[in-house]
Amino acid sequence: MKTLKGRNISIIGAGLAGCEAALFLANLGASVTLYEQKPHKFSPAHTYAGFAELVCSNSLKSQSLDTGAGLLKAEMDLLGCRLPGAARETAVAAGGALAVDRQKFSDTVTQAVKSSGGITVSLGEVTAVPPQGSADAIIIATGPLTGDSLFEDISNLTGGYLHFYDAAAPIVTGESIDKEHSFEMSRYGKGGNDYINCPLSEEQYQAFWEQLTGAQVATAHEFEKREIFEGCMPIEVMAARGRDTLRFGPMRPVGLTDPKTGRRPYAALQLRRENAPGTMYNLVGFQTNLKFPEQKRVFSMIPALASAEFVRYGVMHRNSYVNAPQALTPFLQLKSRPDVYIAGQLCGVEGYLESALTGHMAARFAAAQLTGAQPQLPPPSTVTGALLAYLSQPQKNFQPMNANFGLLPPLGHEIRNKQQRKLELANRAAEHMREYADGI
Repeated sequence: MKTLKGRNISIIGAGLAGCEAALFLANLGASVTLYEQKPHKFSPAHTYAGFAELVCSNSLKSQSLDTGAGLLKAEMDLLGCRLPGAARETAVAAGGALAVDRQKFSDTVTQAVKSSGGITVSLGEVTAVPPQGSADAIIIATGPLTGDSLFEDISNLTGGYLHFYDAAAPIVTGESIDKEHSFEMSRYGKGGNDYINCPLSEEQYQAFWEQLTGAQVATAHEFEKREIFEGCMPIEVMAARGRDTLRFGPMRPVGLTDPKTGRRPYAALQLRRENAPGTMYNLVGFQTNLKFPEQKRVFSMIPALASAEFVRYGVMHRNSYVNAPQALTPFLQLKSRPDVYIAGQLCGVEGYLESALTGHMAARFAAAQLTGAQPQLPPPSTVTGALLAYLSQPQKNFQPMNANFGLLPPLGHEIRNKQQRKLELANRAAEHMREYADGI
């Protein structure tokens, strides 16, 4: 790609999307100004002053190529994205998943941005979309908790917006987990003993479920079921769907064998490391909007957490995103302002690396246009191309989307084995992404 020397690009938001975009553009010679409101102002979900802060979970999901998340990572590597590498540098044990030490990951990305000679960091809140002509291109990557003033301005440019509610899981100290009532094992033995499993008998599960479904939720917001995104469903909402819903979801016992009994538990909660030393653990899949005292009371009914020390309780907050099919071009530009690109969760993707990917692609598209080239979309047979295509397709009820095989076109021949079919789809996607990356 041609150099961007002499071009000025503004990026608003130093989350995963903004940092990925800034690093790519600076590497092409552009003068990038990266605006970030922290530490002067924090959103309701953010607490750390560093860039690329992970909020809901420290997991970047599976690394296996037969999963949407694993294929996404492979494609991002082929594109030259920087953040997957930063994640691997700061990884903590998580079986077949890629999970990170949040603080180390943020520090690594922050250092990469600040040590780049082409990026100027400007701290302070941006409350309006910069006027046309203020920069050669503008990338807005302020995330799902974009400030009210800025989002109102974006809404005026897009003709409306959407939103859903997102939730984060609690974190407990490692030393407070009862080792007598837990065991270390990854599901199906993948990745070693990277998870702490908290088994429950049928009687214990029944009592836990009854208390969970009757517990008091926070009253700070009015939450409507239609606005809750399935991928971040609060545990209490999930439990209310039926007694066994959790046993087929975050408390599923399949792939686990309790060494004390030699049998599969009736139900089990998994705990995943929050940091490398293992001093903190995340309650996997336990996003919640329960009141803090209720979280302590109900979750402590799980035998392994009877004396658990909670260092962070689960929280729930409103996530906003634009109506991408209505508001954006296939190249993530605002239809009403082609010099403005929307990236990250604000453009309608769901997931950490999906957000970083759209930051990278918005930067690529902007760079192509600024050098007089025609931007090229990735093939729809890649998860990157399929995800971007999803954002462009007119939909009656547009909802955020993450990387998954359901987005990919079929192979054209039947393969009954599900895993083999996914591997063949992934191999095709990787081949087509390699050709795309080489071509641009």
